[in-house]
Amino acid sequence: MHNLKDLRKNLETFKKKFKDRNLDFNIDDFNNVDKNNRELINKKELLEQEKRQLSKSNEKSNFEKSKNISDQIDKLLSEQKKTQKKIDQILFNLPNIANKDVPIGKDERQNKLIKKVGKLKDFSFKIKSHIELGSKGKAIDFDTSIKLSGSRFVVLRDKFAMLERALINFMLDTHVNEFKYTEISAPLIVNEDVMFGTGQLPKFEDDQFEIKFDNSEERKFLIPTAEVVLTNLVRQSNLNANELPQRFVAATPCFRKEAGSYGKDTKGMMRQHQFYKVELVSIVEPKNCITELDRMLNCAEEILKKLEIPYQVILLSSGDMGFSAEKTFDIETWIPSEKKYREISSCSSCGSFQARRMGTKYKTSNGNEYVGTLNGSGLAVGRLMIALLENNQNEDGSISIPTILKKYMNNLDKI
Repeated sequence: MHNLKDLRKNLETFKKKFKDRNLDFNIDDFNNVDKNNRELINKKELLEQEKRQLSKSNEKSNFEKSKNISDQIDKLLSEQKKTQKKIDQILFNLPNIANKDVPIGKDERQNKLIKKVGKLKDFSFKIKSHIELGSKGKAIDFDTSIKLSGSRFVVLRDKFAMLERALINFMLDTHVNEFKYTEISAPLIVNEDVMFGTGQLPKFEDDQFEIKFDNSEERKFLIPTAEVVLTNLVRQSNLNANELPQRFVAATPCFRKEAGSYGKDTKGMMRQHQFYKVELVSIVEPKNCITELDRMLNCAEEILKKLEIPYQVILLSSGDMGFSAEKTFDIETWIPSEKKYREISSCSSCGSFQARRMGTKYKTSNGNEYVGTLNGSGLAVGRLMIALLENNQNEDGSISIPTILKKYMNNLDKI
């Protein structure tokens, strides 16, 4: 979220920056609502001042005057709440500003390839997709999941279920033991304020799974990513500088309606309503955001290096980044059956954008300032399974287990 005073002072600059994020910011609409809101606030404050002066006198005639002023104040307050709601609606839906390092562009066509890592395997047999590899014994079972839950869900059986669990444990151990993230087990259901804090609400409400409770006015949601709970661990806090950085990791199910993906990836495990993900979150001083982003990216990359899965790193353009991000790197793994790279992780710096929404500051010599927040997949488990299965397949349909993963798989060489 942006500072209202900064927005007022630099409207033309913000308009240009928002255009880089594919948003046409209407300055006239904003000015009209903002001007009306400030006028109502000013009128209300003048009447409140007049009422205070009247209260100092004991004259009976002033009682009726004071009552009339109170009625006017109530009316102005009601009008001002409506205009404030309009201001908030504008502010809450404005995206973060792209960092100076980000390529300016409308969509993924302006993304920048940073590097490719790993050698693509030259298969001497016909490559099978993860769907085909998991069809034996219904190890990857979509038919049953449809009976249970509908489309975009999956049932994993036997060694494939073990592989999912092994990948989660391997990633958690790596991030905790090697990279010193603090492991968190947190709720999967959060309230509206928490979803607002990281930017899921109000703009992306259609993509969220909301839970209905009887006799409750409080709205609650299933988390779309552990970023929501991990980042909000410090909501409404005033931290000391020596408490930073804070680094958290969690493995959780994630729940998404995929409202904007109709017709995309309808087959297989690539795009699901429910999936596991290992998430990384950092809380830092804002000046350290970009350095921390490089660190987080390296942590996510290391998982793929250890598993010997080919991948590439992409710097996203201003028009392809997420709502709260100021700079984002995507990691894409090679999917042999599709003969292309597919996203498995997004690592983003959000600057102080989320901190303003959460009310999270830290103490500095110049007073309290908003912290910086970062988040990244370290990694998405379902997509990692796809990449591992397809890149490690053998001609007989078996899957070779990477050496580093064997201790998590009862020392199996193959499944």
